[in-house]
Amino acid sequence: MLRTHTCGELNESHIGTEVTLYGWVDTQRDHGGVFFLDLRDRYGKTQILAGGKGQALGPFKSEDCVRVRGKVQRRPAGTENAKLPTGHVEIVAEEVIEHNSCQPLPFEVTKSRETNEELRMTYRYLDLRNPEVQRALLSRHRVYQIIRRTLDTHGFVEVETPILTKSTPEGARDYLVPSRVSQGEFYALPQSPQLFKQILMVAGFDKYFQIAKCFRDEDLRADRQPEFTQLDMEMAFLEENDLFSVIEEVMKAILAEVPGFELKTPFPRITYQEAMAKYGTDKPDLRFGMPIEDVSDALRGCEFKVFGDVLAQPEGAVLALCIPAGGPSRKDIDTLTEFAKTEGAGGMAYFKVEAGKLEAPIAKFFKPEHLEALKNRFKPNDGDLIVFAVDSRKKAQKILGTLRLYAAKWKSLIPKGTFHFSWVTDFPLFQFDSEENRWVSEHHPFTAPNVEDWKKFRASGELSKIRSRAYDLVLNGNELASGSIRIHDRELQNEIFETIGLSADEIKNRFGFLLGAFQYGTPPHGGCAFGIDRLMTIVLGLESIREVIAFPKNQKAVDPMTDAPSPVAERQLKELGIKIR
Repeated sequence: MLRTHTCGELNESHIGTEVTLYGWVDTQRDHGGVFFLDLRDRYGKTQILAGGKGQALGPFKSEDCVRVRGKVQRRPAGTENAKLPTGHVEIVAEEVIEHNSCQPLPFEVTKSRETNEELRMTYRYLDLRNPEVQRALLSRHRVYQIIRRTLDTHGFVEVETPILTKSTPEGARDYLVPSRVSQGEFYALPQSPQLFKQILMVAGFDKYFQIAKCFRDEDLRADRQPEFTQLDMEMAFLEENDLFSVIEEVMKAILAEVPGFELKTPFPRITYQEAMAKYGTDKPDLRFGMPIEDVSDALRGCEFKVFGDVLAQPEGAVLALCIPAGGPSRKDIDTLTEFAKTEGAGGMAYFKVEAGKLEAPIAKFFKPEHLEALKNRFKPNDGDLIVFAVDSRKKAQKILGTLRLYAAKWKSLIPKGTFHFSWVTDFPLFQFDSEENRWVSEHHPFTAPNVEDWKKFRASGELSKIRSRAYDLVLNGNELASGSIRIHDRELQNEIFETIGLSADEIKNRFGFLLGAFQYGTPPHGGCAFGIDRLMTIVLGLESIREVIAFPKNQKAVDPMTDAPSPVAERQLKELGIKIR
């Protein structure tokens, strides 16, 4: 190579060695005629004594790309930099050659994270020179190696599946690619490798994985990208515990090496029904307590009309949350009330705990036994605040679920630098889509139902009561992974398709190849996929998944650097048989 060493490699063992380094000028210093510069590459920084004793080897500009040739010497006593691996040595430059000069910068490279994000994305090649930004991608590289190493020890085979595939909508809009050869027909970019990995199970590859690119044409949120990366896995001849143990081992290896955090396994498990009842969400943050309590029966018969009216309804419920608020002020309570309203609450009833008593303007509507029941349920301390959500059970759970997180952040109840994984199981198999006025799959239509529920409730049409064999992996209140035991029986798969309203023609056109494969000895199988972008964001303590993607899109699905998407030439459209309307 052109260089003999990197900028993060030299130490006292190299003293007296002639070396050649390449890199970018990080900083420069003029110490009374003795000129220094720090040379930087992705491995680190090395100090260069670039001028002195009549030499004229500079000055250079920040981010100039230069070559340095010289001899390594020990830094004078008292000038060492213990923070750098190279901090005890420097290079006395015999030659510094500028290979490529740098134009005026749009921002200071080593402080790029302090500038406007759109500007950073436009000049992403400069942003990526920042060692802090590079650290995320280098950590991501290490995680990939950990995944491959761990799964290889378990006999998994890495198989690439097609990017140009068939449109089989899986919950979001497909990105479509027109075919020039078969005009009027389209490929789709995969939302996931779901069907291909199931077919690999039919083909006898009983343990598959892939670090897969996936594409979804959907409205973007802060934690979404139109293209994203997931670890995709599938296993044959398994039950849930078999897959859980493998994924837990992968997570344990990743956390041990990247942030240096020791995970305890197995991860706790909670059913969907328990998660909704206790935390108001199917992705509960279990780093702190503060569970939701159903106090409907405890307060039944109170004279507070709002509670009584709701409890008289079949689906009505009074749910409560005890917040260790430290003696909240009137302003604190008003802030919590306004937040609850943004989540759909009409208001927020509450009790403050003062000198062991429950105090509030509404206290006069409750009998002593009602107040005593609340105290027994929560065992509150002085200064705590008990708040209520009064509505249909599902809506009240949602309101208190979001209020629980809001209050935890407000009172700094979430421990820093910790990672809490949990499995959420037994999701509903179906949900009702009010816009389309039909039942749809909660996860996807290849998810196996709970056999007993399927037999018991399908014939009666009570689809909401059917549990699935689906599961999610939750990390710090974020859905990290989703998976299920799959359907491997052709007839059951066909019944599921029919239940969600697909016609015989739609089933054949969309999924005929899958059902065809199921005729040839399909093994029981299941799998999981988790978002690598989201995992890296949480593990590294970053705010946005764009920080861990080399060339991300903005929230309008635009790449500011390349200006994609962009118009194409009329000639290209004509070749494809396409006209823009």
